[in-house]
This record gives sequence, C-alpha cells and structure tokens, in this order.
Amino acid sequence: MLYDTIGRKESEWAGMTAGQIRNVGEQPGSVLVIPVGSVEQHGNHLPVVTDTLLVEAMVDTAIERLDGVPVVVTPPVWSGFSPHHLSFGGTLSLEFAHLRATLEDIAHAGIQNGFDAMLFVNGHGGNSSLIDAVVSTVGVDTDAEVLGTTYFHLASDRIEELRTTETGGMAHGGEFETSLMLALRPDLVGDPAVRDGEPMDEHYGWGGQDLLDGGNVSVYRSFDEYSSSGAIGTPKQASAETGERIRSVIGDELAALMVAIHENNA
Repeated sequence: MLYDTIGRKESEWAGMTAGQIRNVGEQPGSVLVIPVGSVEQHGNHLPVVTDTLLVEAMVDTAIERLDGVPVVVTPPVWSGFSPHHLSFGGTLSLEFAHLRATLEDIAHAGIQNGFDAMLFVNGHGGNSSLIDAVVSTVGVDTDAEVLGTTYFHLASDRIEELRTTETGGMAHGGEFETSLMLALRPDLVGDPAVRDGEPMDEHYGWGGQDLLDGGNVSVYRSFDEYSSSGAIGTPKQASAETGERIRSVIGDELAALMVAIHENNA
C-alpha cells in the first residue's frame, strides 16, 4: 500500500520529486500507469481493501519485470464504483460521474507532465465499463495514447489452467482473490472456518459466471441477491501456491503490455 512503499521504487509517483516525474514523462514512449481499485466488502474472510491492494501488487509485479521502460505509477485510486455492495456495509463507493471525472483529471495531469501514454489498470469488475468510458473521453481530447485493462482478464487462458475449482469458483472473494491474498498478505485473510462462499447463481446463462468468465450480457443486481455472506465462489480451495502462480502469470502479461505501449509510442 502507499504508506508502505513511498520512496521504495524509482517508478512510484508518490516518492518522486516533481522534476523526476517530468524527466520520465519527457522521455520517448513514456507510460503513466494508474491503478484503480475499490474499498468494498469481500465476505467474512477478506478485507475491504482487497481490490486496491491486489491491483497495486499486480502493477508492482509487472514493473519489477521491466528494464529501460520509462514508466511511472500513480498512487492507487482506492475508491471505485460499487453501489451493488453497499447493502453489506463496509463499502465506500463513488458516484459513476464523480469517479469518471477523477480518472479523467488524473490522466490529463499525466499528459501535462509529458507522458505519451496513459494505462488504467483496473482491479474491480464494477469499474470496467467506467474505465472503458474514460479511455474514450480522455482519448478524444489528446494526442496521447489512452488504454485500459482489467488485470484479471489478462492471460485468462493461462490462469484457467491454474484453477482447482470449476467455473464459478473464482467469483467475488473466491479462489482467485483469496489465493492472491494468501500469497501477498496472508495476515489479512480469515482462517478457513470463515472462508465462506456461495455458488455463482446467475439467472441468465449469457451472464458472467466468475472473474474469468465475464459473460456477454450485463445485468444489475444488488450483491445480496447472490450471496448472504458477500462472497461467491470457493475460497476454501484457495492456496498461496496458486496465488503465486497467478501473480507471476499476470505480472508477465502486464509487463508485456507496458513494453508494447512504450514501443508503440517511442
């Protein structure tokens, strides 16, 4: 998290001087990475900061794999668009328009600092359509390249090979997120007795089944229609070993994306 890492890496905006940031931004093919998470309930076994913590960790993992790429990472945008989780408590959600404006402002500030490309890295499913919108609204106003991705959609085929659960087991607070948290912050994961997750039960077969299967039809439901605990999937089958493998796969893919963005804009 930000308070643990200020000044730890040369690529972190928060630990750099203004001059250092501008120097990186003015290099050919410079990339500004903007992690976007959320603070929302994740059942009885994961902290509300899970999405923000994980997206920041995935970006850090990718940055560690880079060599010679002019990249800076902003502090994570920690509050997302999560109205569907509010009924459980513990959730901080921004209005869609407010979050969109915040992300637009951050991107425009990055452009003013000379960066050639903006990459939004999303860690919360509820932010996906919003980030797609920001890619367009910022992109139409600038010559800089603007991109967005949701990290758990990267390398989904390779991650599918690592799972121990059937489709539905890697839903909200399920095997995927719990495994990553066991690998990265096991101290924040509840013991197995409270790792409860319910099967994914989406009425429409075209709808999303878990984080790796987003479906072809979007539908709004309050999360308490899916789960009484707030978690969906199979967190009891999560392991730190699976989490480390997932982290490595995503780190590789995200790093490759950053290199490609740099090369396309240099």
